[in-house]
Amino acid sequence: ETGVYKTKLNADGTVLKPRARLVARGNEQEEGVDFWETFSPVVRTATIRTVLHVAVTKKWMIKQLDVQNAFLHGDLKESVYMMQPPGFEDLMKPDHVCKLKKAIYGLKQAPRAWFDKFSKFLLQFGFQCSFPDPSLFIYHRGTDVIYLLLYVDDMILTGNNEILLKVLLEKLSSVFRMKDMGSIHYFLGIQVHQCEDGL
Repeated sequence: ETGVYKTKLNADGTVLKPRARLVARGNEQEEGVDFWETFSPVVRTATIRTVLHVAVTKKWMIKQLDVQNAFLHGDLKESVYMMQPPGFEDLMKPDHVCKLKKAIYGLKQAPRAWFDKFSKFLLQFGFQCSFPDPSLFIYHRGTDVIYLLLYVDDMILTGNNEILLKVLLEKLSSVFRMKDMGSIHYFLGIQVHQCEDGL
C-alpha cells in the first residue's frame, strides 16, 4: 500500500480540491488467490443520450450525483491482507498485518465490489437492471418511472415523480456518502447546457 496525492479538477480545469488516498498495490495481487471477479459495467454513450432525450422530451428534472470515496463502500468477498499503512504502524506489533473488511482504492476487485454493493441497494429499492446496458437501472411502478445511470461514482438521475426522487436521494444518502451536484452540467465528456426549451 502507498499514499497517493492528487488534485481534483473541475470540468473547466480549475482546482476543486486536493485529495489524499491510501491505495493498495493491486499489481501484487494474484488472480484466484487475492481476487476472483474484477469486471464492472461501464455505461454506454448511446444510453446516456437516450436517457437525456427521454428526460428532455418529457420535461423531467435531471440531477447529477457523486458518491464520495465510492470504492470504500464495497464489501470484500475474499480475504485480503495488507501491511500496516505508513505512519500508522503499531511499534509494539511491527510484524502484524491488517485484514481488510472493505475495499480500498488500488485493489483489482474494488470497482466490482462497489458496483455489487450499489446495485444491490437499487434492486432492494425496486429498480431493475437493464439487460442491454447493466449500468442503467430502471424503476417502474404504476405511473412512476425513474432512470439511474451509473458510471463508477458518478450518476445521472431522472424521473417523473419528484417526491419519489427525493425519497430515493434520502435513502441513498443514509447509506452512502452522496453529493448532490444539482442539475446535470458535465457527465463523461458530455457538456450539458440547459435552456428553456431543452438541453
